[in-house]
Amino acid sequence: MEAGRWVLHVDLDQFIAAVEVLRRPELAGRPVIVGGRGDPTERAVVSTASYEARAFGVGSGMPLRLAARKVPDAVLLPVDAPAYTEASERVMEALRGTGAVVEVLGWDEAFLGVTTDDPEGFARRAQAAVLEATDLHCSVGIGDNKVRAKIATTFGKPRGVFRLTRATWSDVMGHRATVELWGVGARVSKRLAAHGIETVTQLAEADEALLVGEFGPRMGVWYGRLGKGIGSAVVDDTPWVARGHSRETTYQHNLTTPQEVADAVAVLANAAFDDTAAEGRPVVRVTLKVRYAPFFTQTKARKLTAPTADREVVVAAALDLAGRLDPAREVRLLGVRAEMTMPDGGDPVERTPVRGRL
Repeated sequence: MEAGRWVLHVDLDQFIAAVEVLRRPELAGRPVIVGGRGDPTERAVVSTASYEARAFGVGSGMPLRLAARKVPDAVLLPVDAPAYTEASERVMEALRGTGAVVEVLGWDEAFLGVTTDDPEGFARRAQAAVLEATDLHCSVGIGDNKVRAKIATTFGKPRGVFRLTRATWSDVMGHRATVELWGVGARVSKRLAAHGIETVTQLAEADEALLVGEFGPRMGVWYGRLGKGIGSAVVDDTPWVARGHSRETTYQHNLTTPQEVADAVAVLANAAFDDTAAEGRPVVRVTLKVRYAPFFTQTKARKLTAPTADREVVVAAALDLAGRLDPAREVRLLGVRAEMTMPDGGDPVERTPVRGRL
């Protein structure tokens, strides 16, 4: 595929930390950790860390308290979502200015659909456009589909460009562990290893019936295709429509009684319902996320008998799920998600796998 249609994946380098350094130039070169309210004595997790902090083993999702212990000299900053949203919007506008079709995945990443004889040249121009507009650096993965473009970006970081196609897939990825694939986490990798599937090549060659038996008819087939690097090449710039709204809280002191849990769930469910009501779409499913002390997470979901715009029905569904929690275990985090009908009347499904909460 030397000419024609390409998929590029643009990923901002250490995006949140980079935005903070732009606002505070004196932090350049120092270990910067962003999370919660920037207070390591509170319960919060790391949203992002600069490369200098990552060198000490700090990563996203790590408890902020642990991160602070790993890097005593780190600069700890609170999350400033409006600042990151504003920077992200400028990045995406710069990418649209290149003439590419832009599918936004989140604050810090997007797919580009381009037709060119020189995808590396286009990638460099996209990097230059983002840098000129925002002073932020990005890495670009080039592929003949989204899967390969997304994975290619990891080889280009930081500030680089890397191409991964069907012709090079086996050489580049075949010997690597399955956990290095986009969409395969530690748990899935462990389940695959139980069947003797440890590398990408082994996954590509695995019997589909075995994968379907382990993961079901949809995900089993999907994992098999993922091992071969197969994925969609369609970049869709249709504005993203939320499937649902979530509200989540980490409590500074554990909730120790069923009544405390119920009261907290009711607050979260009402807030999530308010978000759905603002969009004017009825709720079809309610999900409850719980993190027990010290750090064990579960989710429980309930599909409603019919789409509803009734607050009491949504809150009651969340409380019903709360009633199924283990009353003997202390709770450190709760989250409620209300999923809505889609504008076209279909089931709420994601266009592309993206990172996000609950």
